[in-house]
Amino acid sequence: MNFEEFKNCGLRRSLNILAGKWKPLILHNLFEEDQVRFVELWRNMPRVSKKVLAEQLKQLEEDFIIERIEVYNFPPEVYYKLTEQGKKLGPILFQLHSWGNELGVK
Repeated sequence: MNFEEFKNCGLRRSLNILAGKWKPLILHNLFEEDQVRFVELWRNMPRVSKKVLAEQLKQLEEDFIIERIEVYNFPPEVYYKLTEQGKKLGPILFQLHSWGNELGVK
């Protein structure tokens, strides 16, 4: 495979979508719950800043992996949930998780 073929490769596109320190943990939280409020996600990831979390969520939204839902209450609430495309990642991420466990800890 040359660089031009790699540039248009599905593997490269997939890894670009999943690349990001917090994206796997975001997806893990969304697979556990149907929809999750922004503040709940943030509390489940105590070392991430709200700014970084918002950026990672925006990237996942732009890649059609998650959907942002705004509820206009007082105070306003923002929820995130997996799209149908995002739900397809479940078995793939489970396989990656299993493979990583087989490697052991280094």
